[in-house]
Amino acid sequence: MNKKKIIIIIIVLIIAITLLLIYLNNRIIDDNSGFTLKDNLKAEVYTKANIKDYIKTIEGKIISQDKINTNKIGKQNLSFIYLNKNNKKRRGIITIEVQDTEKPLVWISNNYSTKIGQELDLNKKIICVDNYDNKPTCQIEGTFDINTKGTYNLKYIAKDNSNNTFEKEFTVTVYEPMPQTNSSKNQSQEPSYTDFQTVLNNYKNENTEIGIDVSKWQGDVDYTKVKNAGASFVIIRVGSQNGTNGEYIIDPYFKQNIENAIKNDLKVGVYFYSYAHSEKEAQKQANWIINQIKEYDITLPVVFDFESFNAFNEMELSLFGLNQVATKFIETVEKAGYQGVLYGSKNYLNSFWKYHDRSVWLAHYNDQTDYDGKYFMWQMCDDGKIDGINGYVDINVLYKK
Repeated sequence: MNKKKIIIIIIVLIIAITLLLIYLNNRIIDDNSGFTLKDNLKAEVYTKANIKDYIKTIEGKIISQDKINTNKIGKQNLSFIYLNKNNKKRRGIITIEVQDTEKPLVWISNNYSTKIGQELDLNKKIICVDNYDNKPTCQIEGTFDINTKGTYNLKYIAKDNSNNTFEKEFTVTVYEPMPQTNSSKNQSQEPSYTDFQTVLNNYKNENTEIGIDVSKWQGDVDYTKVKNAGASFVIIRVGSQNGTNGEYIIDPYFKQNIENAIKNDLKVGVYFYSYAHSEKEAQKQANWIINQIKEYDITLPVVFDFESFNAFNEMELSLFGLNQVATKFIETVEKAGYQGVLYGSKNYLNSFWKYHDRSVWLAHYNDQTDYDGKYFMWQMCDDGKIDGINGYVDINVLYKK
């Protein structure tokens, strides 16, 4: 073998050894000896959790980690890379269990009443829903007789697949209606209302605007008078869904409402009354709305208005699933260039929309609201009176910041 070949072989060997040493020095081996774990290796479903939250002590530092998927219940084998005390990369492996410890949410009153002989369907009046399960087990213990006057004691029991149980005792009162006297027939009371000018004086400032929202129930609106009364915007119902799985119906006054509102230089937004119970359907509704409003200058949000809780038990939808439906609607209209928001009352926002983290259109009929979530607009009453509309209308406070 000549000298040149020997030199080449030596160089190749040196390179091979160098590469082997680099590999051995930098390879990541499984090693759980460089850290200790906390006693509780569980995470609550739908919460944010990181592997570092479960590390009690570690000799070095974590430099990368798997994500914990808290949207699914069960055990997860997860790994993370850390530098040990010798500054060597090591892989730690731990098992985290995602669990659901939350009881089903039951929307129930202490007492329900019905006249003798009048049907009372408690399964439609009581809402039973779980944060995780689409269909928790919900049942009523006890019976009542609609043909026999009296007060009946019952119990409502709801249980999810994780054995979280809600129980509440309540009563049903079957009563015999009192005959109506002539004096009670003739009694009349002046209906109360909220004056738009009073709202304007009390709530209009440099950071707010005052406006209304309308649908077919307001009939023909004189937007010149509405504008002159001090309103600066209107949210218009573009349409509604005809029940669960029903067709989409355009509001018969939508076209004249939006055209006349824009003609009078009012800012406009739209809302849709929905029964959507899947993300696919929410996306379909959003696209339908986009098609209805594409010719108009929409300067305020496109609103997802879900108030169909009387049909909620039939939808077999979890709370998280409901929130995902709203999110899909909002994301769809935002992709089309509009601002999407959710409409909800204070109580429902706190209970049913607990996983929604975006700004909302808040409904809370009061002089002041103590809702502590994020909201861009406050619907303060549904008994408003404004020049240009015969009858009542919702009055809203819009926040500029």
